[in-house]
Amino acid sequence: MSSLVPNLVSGVAVEPQGSRVPVLDPATGEEFGVLCRADEQTVSEAISAAEKAFVSWRQTPLAKRTEIMFNLRQIIRSRADELAKVISREHGKTLDDAMGEITRGLENVEFCAGLLSHMKGEFLEQAATGIDVKQIKQPVGVVSCVTPFNFPAMVPLWMITTAIAAGNAVILKPSEHTPFAANWVVEAFHEAGLPPGVLNVVHGGKEVVDQLIEDRRVKAISFVGSTPVARSIYANAALNGKRVQALGGAKNHMVVMPDADLEAAADCAISAGFGSAGERCMAISVVVAVGTIADELVEKISNRIKTLTTGPSTNSDSDMGPVITAEAKDRITGLIQSAADDGATIVCDGRGADLPTQGFFVGPTLIDTVSPEMAVYQQEIFGPVLCVVRVNSFDEAVELINGNQFANGTAVFTRDGQTAREFEFRIEVGMVGVNVPIPVPIGAFSFGGWKDSLFGDTHMYGPESFNFYTRRKVVTTKWPNPNETQISLGFPTN
Repeated sequence: MSSLVPNLVSGVAVEPQGSRVPVLDPATGEEFGVLCRADEQTVSEAISAAEKAFVSWRQTPLAKRTEIMFNLRQIIRSRADELAKVISREHGKTLDDAMGEITRGLENVEFCAGLLSHMKGEFLEQAATGIDVKQIKQPVGVVSCVTPFNFPAMVPLWMITTAIAAGNAVILKPSEHTPFAANWVVEAFHEAGLPPGVLNVVHGGKEVVDQLIEDRRVKAISFVGSTPVARSIYANAALNGKRVQALGGAKNHMVVMPDADLEAAADCAISAGFGSAGERCMAISVVVAVGTIADELVEKISNRIKTLTTGPSTNSDSDMGPVITAEAKDRITGLIQSAADDGATIVCDGRGADLPTQGFFVGPTLIDTVSPEMAVYQQEIFGPVLCVVRVNSFDEAVELINGNQFANGTAVFTRDGQTAREFEFRIEVGMVGVNVPIPVPIGAFSFGGWKDSLFGDTHMYGPESFNFYTRRKVVTTKWPNPNETQISLGFPTN
């Protein structure tokens, strides 16, 4: 029997008499949940609840907010196995991968637990005669977080935790494909002591996001998804006078230099290319083989692919699960075929792999001799497809990456320090790894790309996230001596 997934407004389950959407198990294609889409009234009520809760929440002492963060951390840690199963069921990723997602999400919870230092302002004594100046950080108000399907717990924990710690009230709009984990996290927040209304969940599609963007009571929007949608949300939110950060797509390159450890590089290409079936915005999708090592590197990657098992997460032998939907599978296999039609070499074809008969499975795929004009290179595949582009030199590799519209993450594999430093200096990408294939920063730093991978000025989680969810207020103070007062129409100076 399918479980009903409600909206959560002020801690209360809300099931409007609107449309219902099936939630499918990507490993079987079968329905196991029914999502209650929020209607216009439900979204408005959620915003009203957040607006009301914000008044008291922003006055809550930082020590109390910190206590809730510690409580949340303990709840998630003690029940991580339970949450991992929820993630794995609705997304399809393996349990180990789901546990890794939880661990990375907890990094930001732990970072936010130090909010006493993150929320500190600045003070300047005697800026002018008898005048002191201070700058304080204050919350923005009601904010909306729109999160993707591929990390149904981690990305919400990256966004909502910082927003709440900074004193805001939140409307969370998760992906319709993975709603169970979002509701689980919100319920854990309430169990940790978060007052009702500070965190609410509304489910739905574009119409819900549009309402959040257009409602004047919502002051900021944070989004993760595809580049076309990110660009649209950025433009519309800015048009409606909102603060906005919108993280888009990626095409992450991994440069392998002739002096690299090819065994390690091949292992990393497999791990970074096929983990979570390639459904990561930081997945490696292009291996850039420099010089004469291409044949050897392709052979090593191909040999490793043959050892991988693709199957449901319920099978402990599975290295990789399904992709999220039948539509995603069709898009991925279509791009594989387009590569063959364009003259690329299909070294390992995931379409013909030993796959389960049910579900949305695509096997790990390796495509060699890919060129930049091919669709398989130009488009974000978001699936288990690894392309190999052969170049003659380091300069050519840098030019290839810098010429790409996406600039989320990249990596270089080399034993030479000068090459690594030059790559770090010249590459026009937001997150860079040196012999690290997925350079997702730890929680004390911030996550975000450049170019068409990020619309907005601030990155996600970490220090920049506190900047996004707070506003600066500068207070200039003078306690005048009555004997020194005088009228002056000139601009104030020292």
